Amino acid sequence: MEFLTSPEFWVALGQIIIIDILLGGDNAVVIALACRKLPPAQRTKGIIWGTAGAIILRVVLIAFAMTLLNLPFLKVVGAILLVWIGVKLLAPDEDGHGSVAESDKLLAAIKTIIVADLVMSVDNVIAIAGAAQNAGDHSLLLVVLGLLISIPIIVWGSQLVIKLMERFPAIITAGGMLLGWIAGGMLVSDPALANPDKWQWMFKLEQSDTLKYAASVAGALLVLVIGKAIVARRAKTAPAQHG
Repeated sequence: MEFLTSPEFWVALGQIIIIDILLGGDNAVVIALACRKLPPAQRTKGIIWGTAGAIILRVVLIAFAMTLLNLPFLKVVGAILLVWIGVKLLAPDEDGHGSVAESDKLLAAIKTIIVADLVMSVDNVIAIAGAAQNAGDHSLLLVVLGLLISIPIIVWGSQLVIKLMERFPAIITAGGMLLGWIAGGMLVSDPALANPDKWQWMFKLEQSDTLKYAASVAGALLVLVIGKAIVARRAKTAPAQHG
């Protein structure tokens, strides 16, 4: 237990908590978007179980962070997944006849939270893993402690975002576009596209802030356009079905 008296341990723990809170804004939006259609009684369950599942997977991901982030095309797949999740959140499946059981909706919300968090964590884990390495042998303990301390903040934040969504529906659109924004930046930084020394059969992108910003904007707009197009198409077909 000597590590508890080590200043490096507490400094690293503080850094991880700050990183979790700063990056938790994205997670709070995803959790809120995924749970907003649940009955109030099930929202808390969805938030807690979704967050718990995401946290467990994030710890596993951090344990393998350096290896995973060097795999080619992982970020490309992650970016595609995020765009798909963003579109689904903007244009959720209609259950017009109430045929979807509440338990199914709850499981779907939990699954959405876990998948989105896992994908978004691909970039985030580098910062956390870097901070944890400063504490030597107790890096995984640091990661777990940091996440446990920041969970209540993320859960509270998602409850707040749900209440804001009910008052300001435009937040739902902004949340979906946020996922597209993250996807765009993630895509162009994939090692297969960014590393000039490896996978030379792939075309390479010269990394810059301008490229990442442009890709992020493109990703946000892509989610918006596809989501709005799906909603508009459903609106046109609905009267025909009722007629």
